[in-house]
Amino acid sequence: MVQELVIAIVAAASAGALYTAAAAKVVKQYERGVVLRLGRLRDDVRGPGFTMVLPGIERLRKVNMQIVTMPVPAQDGITRDNVTVRVDAVIYFKVVDAASAVIQVEDYRFAVSQMAQTSLRSIIGKSDLDDLLSNREKLNQGLELMIDSPAVGWGVQIDRVEIKDVSLPETMKRSMARQAEADRERRARVINADAELQASKKLAEAAKEMSSQPAALQLRLLQTVVAVAAEKNSTLVLPFPVELLRFLERAQQPAQQPQLAQQPAEQPSARQQVAPPQTGQPQRAAQGQRPAQAQPRPRPRPPSSGASAPTPSPPPVPAPPNAVPARPSRPKPLARH
Repeated sequence: MVQELVIAIVAAASAGALYTAAAAKVVKQYERGVVLRLGRLRDDVRGPGFTMVLPGIERLRKVNMQIVTMPVPAQDGITRDNVTVRVDAVIYFKVVDAASAVIQVEDYRFAVSQMAQTSLRSIIGKSDLDDLLSNREKLNQGLELMIDSPAVGWGVQIDRVEIKDVSLPETMKRSMARQAEADRERRARVINADAELQASKKLAEAAKEMSSQPAALQLRLLQTVVAVAAEKNSTLVLPFPVELLRFLERAQQPAQQPQLAQQPAEQPSARQQVAPPQTGQPQRAAQGQRPAQAQPRPRPRPPSSGASAPTPSPPPVPAPPNAVPARPSRPKPLARH
């Protein structure tokens, strides 16, 4: 009798221990417990610590309330300025309503991941390449708003969304590198030109000061020679003063003036007329030719018997004072048969 009683007590204690072990639950500090009694949601969400549920009647689901870091897979897209890019991002979110995260969505992690991928593709198509590279803060805010709108009904709060990397094609990278190089070269030329302008102004002021004291130019020349010789070079470059060249140029100018004075001061006028040539004698009216010898007058022949007296030749016509004397014609040689 006693033995049977002891066995019953032990069996009851064992059953109680098993029931307690099945009903006892421990909720951690970063978790919340959602209790479903016979498939129905209980209003009270169990906090962290020890809690009891009815085995077989109630079911406890623990929801992590920590901030979750989820990488968004890289998405290929075309920007608004028709550039193919590959963009990946990272999203930070947490559950603020454990009951909604269990009831409203089957798997809130998968839902947030898919929403982040579609929102990332949408934001790529609405943005330019320059915005993706330099204005990421604005894109991050827009991406966060796009994901947070449906996630609020799931009991999930989006803390932050960051675009990690933007991959560009190799041709686009080379084009951007050339553009950056050209921009750097332009700025370098502008700076160099500005420096030359400032240096020219200073040199002009220095030349103005040295013009009043010619010895200063000679001292500056000696300083240049000392600076070049300090480098211990085998070749010494000696600047040639420009003033010496100007002195030689001024010295040559007086020598050229007497030569110009020897030239004829007056040239024959174009209105001067040339005397007409006599019959049978061609005349060459060339300016600057030496005067031709005067033609000798023909002597009269004595009259022969039985012949009439010769007709006297007409007197020569005097030439105008300004006419060029005619050149006598030479007899043509007789052709030999």
